[in-house]
Amino acid sequence: MSAYVGRFAPTPSGPLHLGSLLAAVVSWLDARGQQGRWHLRIDDIDRPRVAAGASDAILRALDCHGLGWDGPVRYQSRRGQAYQEAAERLYGAGHLFACTCSRQQVLATGRIGWEGPVYPGTCRTGPPHSRDTHALRLRVRQRYWEIEDRALGPVAFDLQALGGDFVVRRADGLFAYQLVTVVDDLALGVTDVVRGIDLLGSVPRQMHLYQALEQTPPRYLHHPVVVARDHRKLAKSHGAAPVRCRDAVPALARILTAIGVPDLDPEMTGSGSGTVTMLLEHALRHWHPARLPVDPIATAALQHRG
Repeated sequence: MSAYVGRFAPTPSGPLHLGSLLAAVVSWLDARGQQGRWHLRIDDIDRPRVAAGASDAILRALDCHGLGWDGPVRYQSRRGQAYQEAAERLYGAGHLFACTCSRQQVLATGRIGWEGPVYPGTCRTGPPHSRDTHALRLRVRQRYWEIEDRALGPVAFDLQALGGDFVVRRADGLFAYQLVTVVDDLALGVTDVVRGIDLLGSVPRQMHLYQALEQTPPRYLHHPVVVARDHRKLAKSHGAAPVRCRDAVPALARILTAIGVPDLDPEMTGSGSGTVTMLLEHALRHWHPARLPVDPIATAALQHRG
């Protein structure tokens, strides 16, 4: 077994759709293509977003598409103590500060970055507002970051333009995505994070957390995402249809074609006697990140025909 450790971490706000299935396939291929481990984590930390039965539906969909995982399924909702301990460590080392600013107060400053409002540093030296609750923000000490993305090549980031000091625990006590992802990836020993390009802006925030925790960050590979006709990312919140196990072979074949897997025989794509095992074995023989398309993948390229 190689040192490669990957993971797929869906949010159970609904069943898998073509976009999330594509993300799972790319992640699985990259791990199995390097004889690595592939873990499944259910990112259910944000309980208001969790849909009843969604976790079980995700597991069934992955299974019927041949995407088996290693070890037990992890659930973020069960790891609150680990997040609390990480936050206490960061706070004790001076990396976090209490922030009583509301979103409206941050927006009122009028500073808008690439991904939304830029935090102006209001509470860095102590909260000026009187509130019963407060968030915890990471004190950004390094503005510029660079990575060598395994699909995109060199990518540079300006963390100030991305929003500056960022929240790691919300005012309602819920730990934020950036912190829980880093803590959980460290616990799994993840060496390679493979995910959609819509999460590219998370890289410098998470690298800053790795640095603050005195840990080595993983390698990154960001792949294209599936977009709908309105050019928005395909998502459950926009009514994306769930994948169906009875359509596993043709759906998987269309995804493999869309991500650049060559030489798919018609006998493997649903018109003959193909199986998901045959498709994935073929994909593993041809998998390489360099074959991933540069542009987003339109849903039209994934529609069933015939």
